[in-house]
Amino acid sequence: MARLDDLDMKILSSLYADASTSVPKLSKEMGVNLSVMYSRIKRLQKRGVIEKFTVLVNEDKLGMRAGALAGLNIDPKQREAVLKEIEKIEGVRLIREVTGRFDIIVDLKGQSLDELHRTVYDVLGKNQGVMHAEIFMEVSRRNPTVTFRIME
Repeated sequence: MARLDDLDMKILSSLYADASTSVPKLSKEMGVNLSVMYSRIKRLQKRGVIEKFTVLVNEDKLGMRAGALAGLNIDPKQREAVLKEIEKIEGVRLIREVTGRFDIIVDLKGQSLDELHRTVYDVLGKNQGVMHAEIFMEVSRRNPTVTFRIME
């Protein structure tokens, strides 16, 4: 299988910033033949480097202005049941199993801080397998520019 090169990394960086960018526009911006650009993107998809193209929704505009992270300590014997229950909660956006102080970090969105607080303590915290829950309210967010590079 061919290695990824600088052009692949530029394509990935550009599509990561805006997956709706047209292939002809990418081709022109990068000074690459249109058919080469199509084949490169197709190859990145085939190799699983590009898993899918998606939409980033501005949830603030939908009234979901509050964000929080919840750190959970769980009973390892009930791990799978806890994860399945967390997946069902409406405001959950991402679940990460981690090392360190917590077993699971949950990314949440909601209409208010009160709603998120209730979700963490009244829903997550009352799950039988959750031994401890702690909430970290989001006060600001930054999205840095992501640039991919070849790893040696």
